[in-house]
Amino acid sequence: MKLKIVLEKGMDGYITAYCPALKGCVTQGQTEEEAIKNLKEAIELYLEVDPVDIPLPKDQ
Repeated sequence: MKLKIVLEKGMDGYITAYCPALKGCVTQGQTEEEAIKNLKEAIELYLEVDPVDIPLPKDQ
């Protein structure tokens, strides 16, 4: 899966990284590399399935 990401340099010197397709999936880092690494982790967690959402088989 490929997702577009956006990197923006903040006034504080940190790089903000976000994925427009995943609402609220935002992170930052001191370098572009760190911001991208943090965003990859954030995307993985964002897309992770919550076990509560997995239907259990019905007893027969």
